[in-house]
Amino acid sequence: MAAEQALADWLREAAGRLAGASETPRLDAELLAAHALGLSREELILGFHRFAVPDEAEALLARRLAREPVAYITGTRDFWTLSLRVTPAVLVPRPDSETLIEAAIEHFVGTQGPGRILDLGTGSGALLLAALDEWRGATGLGIDRSAEALAVACDNAKRCGMVGRATFQIGDWGAGLAERFDLILCNPPYIRSDALLPRDVAEHEPAGALFGGEDGLDAYRTLAEQLGGLLAPGGIALFEIGFDQGETAGALFRSAGFPVALRRDLAGRDRALVITRR
Repeated sequence: MAAEQALADWLREAAGRLAGASETPRLDAELLAAHALGLSREELILGFHRFAVPDEAEALLARRLAREPVAYITGTRDFWTLSLRVTPAVLVPRPDSETLIEAAIEHFVGTQGPGRILDLGTGSGALLLAALDEWRGATGLGIDRSAEALAVACDNAKRCGMVGRATFQIGDWGAGLAERFDLILCNPPYIRSDALLPRDVAEHEPAGALFGGEDGLDAYRTLAEQLGGLLAPGGIALFEIGFDQGETAGALFRSAGFPVALRRDLAGRDRALVITRR
C-alpha cells in the first residue's frame, strides 16, 4: 500500500505542477510515469498497488515542464489504430488529422477501396500507415523533403508490419511523379508565418512542417497545380487545412477545375478539403 500511495501522490503532485504547462496535466503525468515504468497507461492505471514511483519520473516531468511535447519525451504517439514512433524530426500526429482517414473510409464504403495511396509530406507516415491498415490490399507511397522524417516513417512501417506495402522517397510534393493514385492524403504546412504558437509547438516541432508562408497557403498553391497529374479518375484527395482556410484554400483547387467540399472535425471546425475527380 505504501508504493500505491506514493505513486498516487506523485501523480497528483505532478498534475498540479503541470497545470500551467499543459491542457491535459493528469494525462501527461500518467503517460510519463507509464513510460518510465515501461508500461502502457492502462497498465499503470490498473496496477497502482504494484508500482513505486520510478526513479526517472522527475527527470521526465522536468522536460514536460519545459514544454517539450509528451510524444517526444516518450518517443511514441497513438494515431488511428497504430502506435507510432515520433522524434523532433516530425510533427506530433494529432487526432484532428484522423478526420482525413474518416473521410476516405466514407468515400470508399461499399467498394474494394483504393489500390494505390499517396501521402504528400508524410512526416512520421501516420496518414499513409493508417490508410494501409484500413485497406489491407492497398500499397502506398510517402513523400517528404526531409531525410530525417523519412527515416522515422520507414521505422514506423516496420513497427506496423507494412514494409512490403509502404515505400518512401525524398521529393518536393508531387513533382516528378508519373503515377496516378486512388487516394491522396496530405497534411501540409498551413500556419501563417507571423502566427503565435504555443511554446510546445513553436520551440520543439519542425518549423518546415508548420509554416506555409505569409497567408499559410503556399503549399496549397503548388498542390493545386500538381493534383491533375496525380489523382486517378474516381479517386479522392484529402488535404488538411486550418479552421479558417476552407474558402481560401478551396478556391485554389476550384480554380484548377476540381470540385471541393469541406470536412469538419469532431469539434465542428473545418478540417479538410475533400477533392474528387470524376
